[in-house]
Amino acid sequence: MIRIICVGKLKETYLKEAVKEYQKRLQKYTALEIVEVMDEGLLEPALALKKEQAKIEEYLLPKTYLITLEIEGKQMSSVEFAKQLDQLFFNHSHLTFLIGGSYGLSEELKRRANLRLSFSKMTFPHQLFRILLLEQIYRSYKINHNENYHK
Repeated sequence: MIRIICVGKLKETYLKEAVKEYQKRLQKYTALEIVEVMDEGLLEPALALKKEQAKIEEYLLPKTYLITLEIEGKQMSSVEFAKQLDQLFFNHSHLTFLIGGSYGLSEELKRRANLRLSFSKMTFPHQLFRILLLEQIYRSYKINHNENYHK
C-alpha cells in the first residue's frame, strides 16, 4: 500500500481531476491513499512546521517506510525510481510519501525519513507536485511490469 500525506488541499478542479485519473490508473497495481493535512503557511515558519508535523504524525504508521520529498534529497531517474520502489515493496508492505507545504518539512520529519527524495533542485508548487509524484509512481509500475508508457 502507498499512502501520500500532503500538506495543503487541492482547490483547482483541473488538479483534482488529474489526481483522480492517476488514482484510477494505479488501482490496477496498488492500494493508494491520499491524506491532506492543513497548511499552516500563514504562521511564523517554525510554528507552522511544528503544527504541520503534529498533524502529519497522526497518519504515520509505526512500521511504514517513510519517503520525504525535498530539494536536498537524492535524485534518481524514472528507471532508478522504479527499481527502488520494486525493491522497497519486496521488504515493506507499506510506503508513505510525504509532501510538505509552504515551508517544506520540519527537520525532525526529514531525519525520520528512510529515504529523502528529490525530483529536482527546482521548487514546485506542492499542489502540482502531488500530480508529479503520482505520475512517477504510475510510470514505475508500468516500467516494472514491462508495459508500454515509459517512453
